[in-house]
Amino acid sequence: MASLGVNIDHIANIREARRTVEPDPVPMAMLAELGGADGITVHLREDRRHIQDRDVELLRQTVRSRLNLEMAATAEMVAIALKVKPDMVTLVPEHRQEVTTEGGLDVVAQLSELTAMVSQLQASDIPVSLFVDPVTTQLQGCRDSGARWVELHTGRYADAGWKAQPHELARLTEGTATARVMGLRVNAGHGLTYQNVEPVAAIPGMEELNIGHTIVARAVVVGLQQAVREMKALIQNPRRDPLFGQALE
Repeated sequence: MASLGVNIDHIANIREARRTVEPDPVPMAMLAELGGADGITVHLREDRRHIQDRDVELLRQTVRSRLNLEMAATAEMVAIALKVKPDMVTLVPEHRQEVTTEGGLDVVAQLSELTAMVSQLQASDIPVSLFVDPVTTQLQGCRDSGARWVELHTGRYADAGWKAQPHELARLTEGTATARVMGLRVNAGHGLTYQNVEPVAAIPGMEELNIGHTIVARAVVVGLQQAVREMKALIQNPRRDPLFGQALE
């Protein structure tokens, strides 16, 4: 049964749109936890477009579940993580021009640099996850880097039309199985919604789904606590859906 990590970046997006003090993502994280979130995820970007350093510091003091810090693989971000000590670091690709993360890390091309960062973080008892596409060569790179976790990029699945979506789900299912055989633990995220999350939640070996935008969008209507509660119910009780050609427990 997959758990739910709630990404609260978009709450900070609203605040930064007016460069004011509200809504504050720190108390919102508490509401997400009250709604059933098993963890809180934030992405501290190099350009600080939404989450700020003070947010991360205060969340470390107040989050009572797990704090997952998404960040670029840079010396600056590693130093921040070593100071703050989140419960997990997820290394992600980052480009200034992008609206949101567009794909997985090219671990193979950056293996030497990533291995050094993984070693430095895990030596301080901070587990590291690498955000990658479900591609065998990239998963092999994750294993070789010494990382203990991977987070599979679900963007292609989320963006696919109904004809292509079963193929993308199969890629995620195969990627999860391959990673598990390699000894890696598996999370997933990006673009998941109330409409498409259940088949991914039902993948054998899937441990946690990190979801943000759709929950914050739903929270505009029903409030954050209820929005998290509804997503948690879908993840923990996925239905049988014949569209995807597999039994969902």
